[in-house]
Amino acid sequence: MRKKIKEYVQACEVCQRNKYQTLVPGGLIQPLPVPQQIWSDISMDFIGGLPKARGKDSILVVVDRLTKYAHFLPLAHPYSAKDVAELFIKEIVRLHGFPSSIVSDRDKVFLSNFWAELFKKAGTKLKYSSAYHPQSDGQTEVVNRCVETYLRCLTGRKPKQWPNWLSWAEYWYNTNYHASLKGTPFEALYGRKPPILVKGDVSLSSVEEVNRLTAERNEMLGELREQLLKAQDVMRSQANKHRRNVKFKAGDMVYLKIQPYKLKSLAKRMNQKLSPRFYGPYEIEQKIGAVAYKLKLPEDNR
Repeated sequence: MRKKIKEYVQACEVCQRNKYQTLVPGGLIQPLPVPQQIWSDISMDFIGGLPKARGKDSILVVVDRLTKYAHFLPLAHPYSAKDVAELFIKEIVRLHGFPSSIVSDRDKVFLSNFWAELFKKAGTKLKYSSAYHPQSDGQTEVVNRCVETYLRCLTGRKPKQWPNWLSWAEYWYNTNYHASLKGTPFEALYGRKPPILVKGDVSLSSVEEVNRLTAERNEMLGELREQLLKAQDVMRSQANKHRRNVKFKAGDMVYLKIQPYKLKSLAKRMNQKLSPRFYGPYEIEQKIGAVAYKLKLPEDNR
């Protein structure tokens, strides 16, 4: 009898859609693959809401996913996809060339036809964070917090002075120690220690020394990838302690947990407070990735 009652409750549609769920999030974390080359795979994001100074009130943050080296580019809002693309080509492409892939959120600039067509011609693959899993672009979000903290500390009393300090913020970030790198982004990119701001006597280097630096640089890049892989393993193991390994296959019926105000087509309710916590059930049409699935939605919701 107990078993039958348990099976009945678990299969109850009203319970599935309305009861509070106390389980940890389903699906283990899936880290992005570690890049093979410097500035071949990057991530991008915007910092907005800054006080307007010198006509600028936003920052475009571009980060190399291998070395963690970053560029901070001031922007004036409102900006179009063309404005951002011109700035990207002027400040990033001229230094590092077009990347193989770009990870970003779903900002309207990154989703525009102009942006997609431009990088399609350049052979760059655009990768977007999913709507309910913005942590895919977590690296750039962390950099954003670092930049905001630095500018806040330096310009707290004179916030409109932030453009004067932006270049120093970039130098500070790129010469700061990263636990995942076991070094600085500057050292990872250029293969040498960051230059000191006040230089003393510098001895001239010979050809043999150049060869030695090149060999050390190649060795450093190899160690860099190993350190990043180790950091990912630690991060994955810690995050997965609070997650469940949930897997589905094509044909399974599932309920969706969707914030009603985010997707009105699936959740048209008179009172959102008392609307169901879960919607469905919907059939899984295809398994796209380890934790990503394509659902067969009703025709009126497609």
